[in-house]
Amino acid sequence: MLDAVELETGAHPTWTVLWLHGLGADGNDFAPIVPELVRPGWPALRFVFPHAPVRPITINNGLPMRAWYDIAGMDFANRADAAGVDESIVQVEALLAREAERGIGPDHVLLAGFSQGGAITLAAGVRRRVPLAGLIALSTYLPGADQLAGFAAEAAKAQPIFMGHGSADPVVMQAFGHRSAQALQGAGFAVDWHSYPMAHSVCAEEIRDLGDWMSQRLG
Repeated sequence: MLDAVELETGAHPTWTVLWLHGLGADGNDFAPIVPELVRPGWPALRFVFPHAPVRPITINNGLPMRAWYDIAGMDFANRADAAGVDESIVQVEALLAREAERGIGPDHVLLAGFSQGGAITLAAGVRRRVPLAGLIALSTYLPGADQLAGFAAEAAKAQPIFMGHGSADPVVMQAFGHRSAQALQGAGFAVDWHSYPMAHSVCAEEIRDLGDWMSQRLG
């Protein structure tokens, strides 16, 4: 079980947001977003920000850092190390199982991620045979999107997806994120796609739009 930073917005939370960080960061990276995102009237939430394992990253000269998978090159067709993706999906599923043991089932869990974390969010989410309440994928793409029909679970298509991306992103170009969104929509997933005038980051407008989207899920 991965170590994680946990924040609760109230006593006895009834919803969980499991949020995966990007390459080289850790679970503390997105914890500051909680007060900016959470709105009055929402039910009590448990935010879980796990730390990815440390592993050598090929494109960074083998430098060890926290990462959900290795990156061997910039070719997006083969960018994500498949074994690392599979390993991270197993770790995410373990965290989801722990939330169920703590009384918060899949229908009250939002799985979120930024960049590499967003790639794992989508990769894990589209394989779910028991759907979550929704998927949040920021500045990212779906590994193996061109083979989506071969691994997407039919039940997973019940999960709404929020995707946000910067139009000036030099790390994960918006075209790759948009291509993933189109592949997901073509396979039957409901995707809310948002583009923002920013680089590889998160902006206030995106946080506002995500809050609107979450309000619909949280009821």
